[in-house]
Amino acid sequence: MADGRRAVEPLAQEVLTALCERLTACGVSLWRVVVFVRTLHPQIVGRRFVWRPDTGTVITPGAFDLLEREAFRNSPMTYVANTGEAFRRRLADPDCPMDYPILQDLRDEGVTDYVVSPLHFTNGDVHFASWSTKQPGGFSDDEIVALAAIVVPLTRVAEIRALHRVAGVLLSTYVGENAGARVLAGQIRRGHTEEIHAAIWLSDMRGFTALADRLPPQALVDLLNRYFNCQVPPIREHGGEVLKFMGDGLLAIFPTGAGADARKVCAAALAAAYAARTKVAALQAGGGDGMGVRFGLALHLGDVLYGNIGSDDRLDFTCIGPAVNLAARLEKLAGQLGRTILASEEFAEHSRRDFAPIGQFAIAGFAAEQPVFGLRDETDRMPAVAGQ
Repeated sequence: MADGRRAVEPLAQEVLTALCERLTACGVSLWRVVVFVRTLHPQIVGRRFVWRPDTGTVITPGAFDLLEREAFRNSPMTYVANTGEAFRRRLADPDCPMDYPILQDLRDEGVTDYVVSPLHFTNGDVHFASWSTKQPGGFSDDEIVALAAIVVPLTRVAEIRALHRVAGVLLSTYVGENAGARVLAGQIRRGHTEEIHAAIWLSDMRGFTALADRLPPQALVDLLNRYFNCQVPPIREHGGEVLKFMGDGLLAIFPTGAGADARKVCAAALAAAYAARTKVAALQAGGGDGMGVRFGLALHLGDVLYGNIGSDDRLDFTCIGPAVNLAARLEKLAGQLGRTILASEEFAEHSRRDFAPIGQFAIAGFAAEQPVFGLRDETDRMPAVAGQ
């Protein structure tokens, strides 16, 4: 994010740090402040913001198993989230109720007062912020009033930022990081597309129909997830973006961008392909349902239309064009030839060390026969015949 924008939109941790520093400057004695906000994310249940005077604000993600941990389930935070009521324990008082394990831990650390405030979001969800001090005697009455006064504005800021983050996470999860950012920035009109140059990845699981007939539905879904996990991380790690899952198929692009070196982009896509091939092989070697998994991939380099396509109120952010069609045909051809990875001439010319020509082939939808290239380290399982 540009410096100018960050000056207007500080990061969430910067907001909490500024708030705590201002409270401290106003005389509120804070030892630690914790804000926990749940979110919609496929891997984490929420984010925990922890501020201390000596460290500033540190953010840690909360995994889904956090909700099942006894330390969380039997805690003031869960009480506040479930009841929507504030919670306070003056730990400096000898007769303070120690009804949750965390309270003894805090007292052992020297905490004298502990307050948990509910953050009521407008959709009815309750999140929380906790405030603790080591000040002798705990928080004063004026400090408690000050903390209560900032809970509502803190809640509104937390909710706005949480909603913005959720929107970004969901768009990134379901349409891709770059595409999601474009949609969030306002590119939502049907037909809003641009022509980009990119390496195109189109892969497919071999024998999926037979697996679907043999496996129970949930086992099939679990296998598909493991199979896609062999591809998506390498694609993302090498600068690619997954645009679409099509049953057992996957469409991804590696944009060349303005002034980018097409050779480096193709090298990155090929590195991802090698990594995916290795992972799929490991899935096969692992036995079980994975033994039936086979992998086919086509790589092409060309121009695509990238953007919003669909009906008036149901759009897909994807890419289309003859280059995508050629990649799809090459992927089918890879299966016919018993090859794992095939490439077009446009892609292979940037990776001559890895690819060798295997013939000219008639491709549906293309008037002229297309030269096709296979990886040198793959043994031919059938002779290549020109025009096949």
